Amino acid sequence: MDRRGQKLRFTAVAAIVVLALTGFSTSKGHGRGGGHGDGGGGGCSSSGQNHDGSSSSGGTSGSTYHDYDDDDDYTDDTSGGSGSSDTSTTQADATVELTACATPSEAYATVEVTNPNATGGYFTVTVDFLDAGSRRVEERSEEAYVAGNDTTTVQVDLSAPGVAARVDHCDPQQYAPAR
Repeated sequence: MDRRGQKLRFTAVAAIVVLALTGFSTSKGHGRGGGHGDGGGGGCSSSGQNHDGSSSSGGTSGSTYHDYDDDDDYTDDTSGGSGSSDTSTTQADATVELTACATPSEAYATVEVTNPNATGGYFTVTVDFLDAGSRRVEERSEEAYVAGNDTTTVQVDLSAPGVAARVDHCDPQQYAPAR
């Protein structure tokens, strides 16, 4: 999997979700109401929102609400911005426990991944597939999202079904690093 592409896609989705949850739209304008030649719209989707203590008269065209500063009077580092947050520096690694190893009929291992953090995150799970002499047949990794303080079952596939016949046992890495 292309990790850079996944990070970009995750960042884009996260930005859209944040914008949707905070009520911002992509229209022109800065939420100033009609009468300024900018077509209104944009900014906060709710005309009753009040970020700077000023009063609002409903936000319809002809509104007397004027917020002339483009700065919101609250600090919320998650809304917009060009920076990205790296959860790997703030999240502890998840723990991994093997529940089933690959068999000739099932070319994957199953593990349980437990996130000890209060917030959800993506973790990289790695499993060594070993032969009867404990020599590595394959090492495979899978990225999985685990909700905060939760456990998720993850399937780590072998590269091909025929490889499973050579696997005798599995050895997952005990910890899955946050990504």
